[in-house]
Parts: sequence; C-alpha cells; structure tokens
Amino acid sequence: MARVAQIRERLLAAQSRQKSYADRRRRPLEFRVGSHVWLRVSPTRGVRRFGIKGKLSPRYVGPFEILDRVGSAAYRVALPPRLEGVHPVFHVSQLREYIPDPRHIVSYDDLVVEPDHTFAEHPVAVLERGTRRLRSKDIPMMRIQWSRRGPEEATWETEDSIQRNYPEFFAELDAPVGSPSRS
Repeated sequence: MARVAQIRERLLAAQSRQKSYADRRRRPLEFRVGSHVWLRVSPTRGVRRFGIKGKLSPRYVGPFEILDRVGSAAYRVALPPRLEGVHPVFHVSQLREYIPDPRHIVSYDDLVVEPDHTFAEHPVAVLERGTRRLRSKDIPMMRIQWSRRGPEEATWETEDSIQRNYPEFFAELDAPVGSPSRS
C-alpha cells in the first residue's frame, strides 16, 4: 500500500510541474466590449469561411469590433456583410488583441483610385544608391521611398526602371546620394 501511495504522490507532483510549465505561456484573455480584435483564420477552414487560400494567406483577418461577451470564454464580434455565413461568436483562443497603429489608417482624401481598382504611387526620395552584381555586369539600384509610405517601407528598384517610369522624378535629382552599395 505504501508503494501505491508513493507512486500516486509522485504522479501528482509530475502533473503539477507540467501544469506550471504550461501555465507560464498562457495568459488570461479578456477583451472590453467596443475594443477591436483580429480573428484567427484556420488554414483548412479559411477557404470555406473567409474565401482565403494559399501559402501567403493571412493568419488573422480584421480588425473587428467586440459587441458583447458570451459566457466566460467567448465573444460576439461585428462581422461585415460579406461574412454573413460565418457565426459571429468566437472563443478567446481564436481572437488576438488589435493594437491601433497610425500606419493602418489610409487617408481617402487624396487617394485617386483607377478604374482597375489600383492607385498610383510615385517616388518621393532616394534613400540609398548601390549596385547589384548580376553575372558579369553591375546593375545600378536605388532605394526609393514612395508616396503615402514611410522610409521603413522603401523598396530597391533598378535605376533604369525609375528613369523610364518616372522621368520627371529623375530630372529632379540633383546630386547622387552617397551610401554603401547593396550586394
């Protein structure tokens, strides 16, 4: 009998230890009514529910406003009309807090949308210049900051493509910007 009690005691200690390890990564999830959350998209169900598929599909969609709390671990979310087939109540494990970021806000005042549902961006500044070696020739590259985007979203473009597509911008460039080359 003493042996069974000892095994039972060690089993309870091991369970307690494993629970403490699991609880370290868990955080209590509570959201306020009126706050916004991201909604997790399951890779297998994302196509059926949200029409999203592919390797580069987003893991979360939204943000959506929380309407009310349903029970102790679920929330009712305000979904747009295009998602009317999706049930609006989600478990807290399917939600992630939305932290407002000014970069997420797009000013629609000066945004001109083309008939094919695109909008034109133009280069604002050259942040860096460099060359990229491709087989036996060097290709001059420029790191371009685009309109309506910050310097952290600048892209590397070939100098001839900028000159071909934006000749007025290229004419405005006075002196080359000194910077290390990009390899």
